[in-house]
Amino acid sequence: GLQQYLNQQGFNIVGYGCTTCIGNSGDLDETIATAISENDLVAAAVLSGNRNFEGRVHPLTRANYLASPPLVVAYALAGTVDIDFDKEPIGTGKDGRSVYFKDIWPSTEEIAEAVQTSVLPDMFKKTYEAITKGNSMWNKLSVPASTLYSWDSNSTYIHEPPYFKNMTMNPPGSHAVNNAYCLLNLGDSITTDHISPAGSIHRDSPAAKYLIERGVDRKDFNSYGSRRGNDEIMARGTFANIRLCQ
Repeated sequence: GLQQYLNQQGFNIVGYGCTTCIGNSGDLDETIATAISENDLVAAAVLSGNRNFEGRVHPLTRANYLASPPLVVAYALAGTVDIDFDKEPIGTGKDGRSVYFKDIWPSTEEIAEAVQTSVLPDMFKKTYEAITKGNSMWNKLSVPASTLYSWDSNSTYIHEPPYFKNMTMNPPGSHAVNNAYCLLNLGDSITTDHISPAGSIHRDSPAAKYLIERGVDRKDFNSYGSRRGNDEIMARGTFANIRLCQ
């Protein structure tokens, strides 16, 4: 197919599912990141994921647009979202002639043919008929025999929260909340991702400081979503979306 040519253009398949959606598609070039931060630019991203919260796919991208994979490629080739595909070229061919969106977009017939020859029932049958058997890597995992989880005090992914240590089977019930006050008074368009971000952990965040103090290298920070099992990380991640500070 086209993958070998897409690879040459830098459109490699690096992951599936939550890779880009959760902010794991990688860092921006340092010069670009610096330019965005120093000039307070509204950087845009076009992705074929399922989330477009500002700062979700990368902390520095405020405007994120969801599109089909071919559209992602088209916008990347154009290098801008400020383009009219009907009138403006997305690039220049080897012959020096302008290349337009209509020149690279597949026809309805081409799409139908690709589906008919590539999306076959046997693919799904073969994949799911052995789904309960696992795979060699999964089956070789060493697991404890206990029915209770064995807490690891050195783990930065799963941490034993203190809230349940003295909890009994008979909870005391509700109680009055006195002298409560507002933590934050925010404007419009505040999403769950502003309150508790799920994307990549910014290098200057409280969560990053916590991980560094425990010997975790920046490249291994991963995401807030992957560390939801650690209450210390999630407490530091609350309202940690850098867009709230802008």
